[in-house]
Amino acid sequence: MLSPADLPNDIAALKVLLLAQNEVVEGLREQLNTRAVEIEHLKLQIAKLRRMQFGRKSEKLDHQIEQLELQLEDLQVDEAEAAREMPAADQAPRKKSVRRPLPDHLPRDEKVYAPPADACPACGGGLRPLGEDVAEQLEFVPASFRVIRHVRPKLACSCCDAIVQAPAPSRPIERGIAGPGLLAHVLVAKFADHLPLYRQAVIYAREGVDLDRALLADWVGAASALLRPLVDAIRRHVLTASKLHADDTPIPVLAPGNGKTKTARLWTYVRDDRPAGDTTPAAVWFGYTPDRKGIHPQTHLAKFEGVLQADAYAGFNALFEDGTIQEAACWAHARRKFHDLHAARATPLTTEALRRIAELYVIEAEIRGKPPDERRQVRQARSRPLLEDLEHWLRSTLDTLSRKSDTAAAILYALKLWPALLRYCDDGAIEIDNSAAERALRGVAIGRRNYLFAGADSGGERAAAIYSLIGTAKLNGVAPEAWLRHVLTHITDHPVNRVDDFLPWNCKLPAAL
Repeated sequence: MLSPADLPNDIAALKVLLLAQNEVVEGLREQLNTRAVEIEHLKLQIAKLRRMQFGRKSEKLDHQIEQLELQLEDLQVDEAEAAREMPAADQAPRKKSVRRPLPDHLPRDEKVYAPPADACPACGGGLRPLGEDVAEQLEFVPASFRVIRHVRPKLACSCCDAIVQAPAPSRPIERGIAGPGLLAHVLVAKFADHLPLYRQAVIYAREGVDLDRALLADWVGAASALLRPLVDAIRRHVLTASKLHADDTPIPVLAPGNGKTKTARLWTYVRDDRPAGDTTPAAVWFGYTPDRKGIHPQTHLAKFEGVLQADAYAGFNALFEDGTIQEAACWAHARRKFHDLHAARATPLTTEALRRIAELYVIEAEIRGKPPDERRQVRQARSRPLLEDLEHWLRSTLDTLSRKSDTAAAILYALKLWPALLRYCDDGAIEIDNSAAERALRGVAIGRRNYLFAGADSGGERAAAIYSLIGTAKLNGVAPEAWLRHVLTHITDHPVNRVDDFLPWNCKLPAAL
């Protein structure tokens, strides 16, 4: 600290000293600002981690919902039990709910309850039909195994001793005991209902049928090989689209030799133009890779031309270099950056960002299912002015923030992708976000929690193939098990160059529930 005696009397020297002091002050102010940003960043990170540990994390939220549903079930059961024991006069009047009719596709077993006598119990006169009362009751018949005996009689010619016999019907697995319905059930139970084979073996044992896991594994492998041409047909259908949704998710795979797991990837590519009024069947194709290198999506999409809607994964960038594939970014990902900050610590800035993005989604909800030209006109008239105003607000807000802050990072993420985020306004066939791909991966995430990891790369490839089949069936509203049963029943005798006959939209099957 300088005393008055230490200050020079010369004005020029005082100016030099003052400038030097200003530089020191500015340096200290910059250090303080940097530390303040770092402190704020650490606070946000801690808040995020605490929210993940104690808050509404997706897995934890699922668990909470399950617990609340169980609690609700118990309360409803208690209420029904109490109502049974309470005299009718003491029961509170219950609001009658509208009973939905039982589905028409369910088989009906009719039981007729005829009067106990043929004559009138009052006068002994004859009885004539007057009508009938019909009440339907929903019953459950437990799933059961049955043995199908294929009997082929032999006939001998009485003249030449020739033997005549019908040819043996083909089987999905040569000389295998599993019928197509059982194979379809095992596949759907594993890849749609997320029941590992060892759990299925326990369930079947309760039915008195011993099917060990090794045998079930053999069946899954054989059925997957038989269905491979159909998976290839789905892949061709998906990749001939002019617009695709893409995403990926990690999947643990057992590394050979050391018993540890490595992180592989499942890539999903979704063709679904129904929100733009297109009637082309939707489909999803999954690809497995042992890692997340960018060469994998580049290989998958080597022959694709059109619009690719995805997140900002750098591995996709090489696909956009020559203009053959145009990038459409995802507003859900851009919104998520602000939502995470808002959930950790709400501010007027994050509130405003979420409000502005929500306005864009309101418009999309109104035009979902409309033709592309109509969607483009509405977006140009209503969404683009909002987007232009949003860009101006983001850039002006960014100037008031430290570039090291988390809020600035969220803004920079959106601005870096801005041309790709605007692309949906110029093309009515493009969606505002990549939700189609994220929905396709939900089943994978549930299955990953249930059976922990794939046993090898071959298991990952097989999972990708069956996920493609089941996911495509669901997208078309077809019950996966019924469809696979139909396919496995007929595909062995079907010409491989006509495998498209088995695509879900070419088969008349029960609707998915």
